Amino acid sequence: MTLLIETAASGVALPRWRARLPRFCRALAEAAGFPGLEVSLLLCGDERIQELNTRYRGTRKPTDVLSFPRDDGGGAAADGLPVAGDIAISLPALRRNAATFGVSEDEELKRLLVHGILHLAGMDHGRGKGRAMLIRQGKLLERLRGQRIMGEPGE
Repeated sequence: MTLLIETAASGVALPRWRARLPRFCRALAEAAGFPGLEVSLLLCGDERIQELNTRYRGTRKPTDVLSFPRDDGGGAAADGLPVAGDIAISLPALRRNAATFGVSEDEELKRLLVHGILHLAGMDHGRGKGRAMLIRQGKLLERLRGQRIMGEPGE
């Protein structure tokens, strides 16, 4: 299994828990039946994710997660190739979501990662097939329930 997880930060400090991301992503790839993952992950603030959201989606507001599948056709899990691309996660949005949904920041981080990686695999929730993606997301999160990325609350 191919596993390449690169992490960078923009407008936020790189958190200590970033070293635990590959372990979670490996478990996710195995649970999802993906042949591997090649993901660049940008952890950022609302300002940076709003810039990306405006530039690539034409939406002038921050969001929680954005996915950018690799352009060379290697992004679809059905091809037998690793799921590949870039994901941006807003850490302030992650914290707000966790408070809004009444979950830990760790659980919300896992949800955003699974959501972003399913997008990289070619799934979409905006065009009639959304229910299937969200159901798969829920099943994967259930299978990964015991996995932790963050150590202590707020880490």
